Amino acid sequence: MFDRIADRYDWMNRIISLGTDKRWRRRLLDSLSLQAGEYVLDVATGTGDVAIAVAERFQGVHVHGLDPSIGMLARARIKGQKSNANPAVQWVVGDAEDLPFDSNHFSACTIAFGIRNVLNRRRGIEEILRVVRPGGTIAILELGTPTGHWLSPLARFHVQNVVPRIGALLAGRQEYRYLQESIDQFPSSAIFRTQLTSAGLTDVRVSALTFGAAHLYTGRVADA
Repeated sequence: MFDRIADRYDWMNRIISLGTDKRWRRRLLDSLSLQAGEYVLDVATGTGDVAIAVAERFQGVHVHGLDPSIGMLARARIKGQKSNANPAVQWVVGDAEDLPFDSNHFSACTIAFGIRNVLNRRRGIEEILRVVRPGGTIAILELGTPTGHWLSPLARFHVQNVVPRIGALLAGRQEYRYLQESIDQFPSSAIFRTQLTSAGLTDVRVSALTFGAAHLYTGRVADA
């Protein structure tokens, strides 16, 4: 499915999110503190926005962008070649549930709008914890159903009704029916925070973005 929509993925996100997805990604970057020479993994990197942004902001870090979709990675490589990322991001075909890296290899791991697509979410989280060194940072950005604000009903209407219809026009009804269903089926921020903690992440913090249309989850891998 993601191979089929790879060439339209970026501008569809801009249109559907009204440009807020770029601001959400900046919030994710702001949660990181990295030094030259450190290794960073971006899981479910898609077309590479976060991986490239990490390499551009934190000069001298080594970034790996991993995704199971060859089509999305092809777009990521093109964008990476046109960017100021230094060093170049290494693009890896792979599955979040079976990461092809040694344990304790990375100083940080990011995943934006991808954790809800991992079939065995617990296994994916445990794999991320395995490859990040003790004390390292994990930052997860994910969509959700807006609640808790007087504008939340309007935001929910946009997510549940406008997004699937626009997506059906731009990409395909099947693909964006999946988008709506995957958002609806993702656990609440409180439940997902508990799942992260139970998997072994410590100091977990949750930030609601745009009335809860997205959440940023940050935490630290427990010291050995």
